[in-house]
Amino acid sequence: MIEPDTIKLLRECDAGVKMGVSAIDDVLNYVHDETLKQYLIDCKNENDKLDTEIQEQLDRFKDEGKDPNPIAKGMSWMKTNVKLVMNESDGTIADLITDGCNMGVKSLSRYLNQYKAADETSKDITKRLINLEEKLAKDIRSFL
Repeated sequence: MIEPDTIKLLRECDAGVKMGVSAIDDVLNYVHDETLKQYLIDCKNENDKLDTEIQEQLDRFKDEGKDPNPIAKGMSWMKTNVKLVMNESDGTIADLITDGCNMGVKSLSRYLNQYKAADETSKDITKRLINLEEKLAKDIRSFL
């Protein structure tokens, strides 16, 4: 029972990391404040490191991982672009990223509870990803 839950949890982390990196990439060129930009870049770099770990774990199980839901990704891209066209400010970017972080924390926490039989390595990766999302949301509060 451990292996299927481990793979499922790792797949969700994989999709979450890809979604987070994509969201950061979507807004980085619009950021004006260097501190906000650095928070986003640092978070993206940490996501990339976690993604490497996730891919190593998935390779162990000969699994390809999971891409984000195309509808969710498309809706996120559309929301981001509409909001930025209406108000291209660091506050708008902080708002969008905070919403994404909160959704990520919520989803990953749900999967952590759902896949209880997952191995400790995948649970640790999930918890670190949750902490990364929570930290970014906290770091950028002053820009809201």
